[in-house]
Formats: sequence, structure tokens, C-alpha cells
Amino acid sequence: MYEELKRQVLSSGYLQVDESPIKVLDSDKPGSTHQGYQWVYHSPERRLVLFDYRKGRGMHGPKEVLENYNGWLQCDGYGVYDKIATLEGIQIAGCLAHARRYYHEALSNDKKRAEYALVIFQNIYEIERANKSMNPLDRKLDRLAKVKPHLDNLKSWVEEECVKVLPKSAIGKAMSYTQSQWHKLYNLLEDGRLEIDNNLIENKIRPLALGRKNYLFAGSHDGAKELQ
Repeated sequence: MYEELKRQVLSSGYLQVDESPIKVLDSDKPGSTHQGYQWVYHSPERRLVLFDYRKGRGMHGPKEVLENYNGWLQCDGYGVYDKIATLEGIQIAGCLAHARRYYHEALSNDKKRAEYALVIFQNIYEIERANKSMNPLDRKLDRLAKVKPHLDNLKSWVEEECVKVLPKSAIGKAMSYTQSQWHKLYNLLEDGRLEIDNNLIENKIRPLALGRKNYLFAGSHDGAKELQ
């Protein structure tokens, strides 16, 4: 059943991907735990989710799973995904919610600038709420007409303001993250099937996060795989 689920998820042309930590008892060091990861692959179109446990957060796991995948991969700014995107057949898209989150965290650092950016994000999300029921083609055209100007505004504003703030400040980090994600965020305009953010997959991971508070750790690496 697991292999069939994996086949169906990977046959989709659009996946959201994220990774979530899980502690695993270390048999080589009694009483201590190992930091493992559940890599999660979500097909919004098929509403299917694949959990793939790996001992680490490196490139090996997702590269193995996505080796023959063709289509969109939507993700946050974790560098491993940029490396995965170099595989033939994979196109990468970003997550607006992750970019927005940095500005929300910067409110106490630079309220004026953070609020300016948050208004832009708010405007984009209002457009997205209105186009949610559109077919992919109409949704793409709607984004090009209405969302792209807001992204262009954000890009120009960040380029102008980033030289005026401390790079290591909260607002500086928000702007730096946004700049590193431009290519991914603009790719959201390329296909109307794409969601504007990765929130759907984060909702799918929530039970795992709740579980960590209850069972605290997996008893072994095999046990962590069973949680899939």
C-alpha cells in the first residue's frame, strides 16, 4: 500500500514538500536520542500525503524519492530544495507565507517597514481568496494581472530599503530572505495550479507535531518509519 501511495503521489505534476524533525532513541548511546526527519510530500490535486522517514536532513533522502519526478516542487527556503531543483524535470516554486512570516517577526524591530510589507502581502492574499475557485488558466491570468504588480512593488521596495537597514536585524533578515526567494515567488505566477503558499502541507504535518508532544520520541529508526 505504501509503494502504491508513493507512486500516486509522485505521478502528480505538482508537489508541496517539507520536513519535520522527530527524535529517535539512539541504540548506540543508551538514554540519548537521534534527530531524524519525516520528509513530507503532498499532492494538492490528489489530496494525498507521503511521509518518508530519514535519519538526516540532507539531500540524499529527497533526491532518492524525487529522482524520477517531473513537475512543480513547492517549498520554503531550505537550501537542499534548491539543489533538488537542479534535477532534470523539476521546477521550483516558493511559499509566500514563509516570506510574510519574517516581516511579522520584524514588527517589534522596525514597525513602519514591517507593516509596509505586510500590507502588500495582505493585498495579495485578498486577491487569492477571490480567485480560489477559478480554473488554473484563469487563475494564472488573474495573478499576472493583479498579483504580479504587488510582487513587483515588494521587489522594488526591498531593493531600495535593504541598504538602509542592518543586515542582521529582524527586518534585514526578512528582506534578505525575500531577495533569496524572488525566483521561487515569481514562479507562482507561472501555473494556476500552484497554491500561493505551503500552508496545506503544514496542516498535514500538524498531527506529527502534536504527536511529538505526546510520544516524545520514536523507539528506533524502524519505529519512526512506522509513524509514516
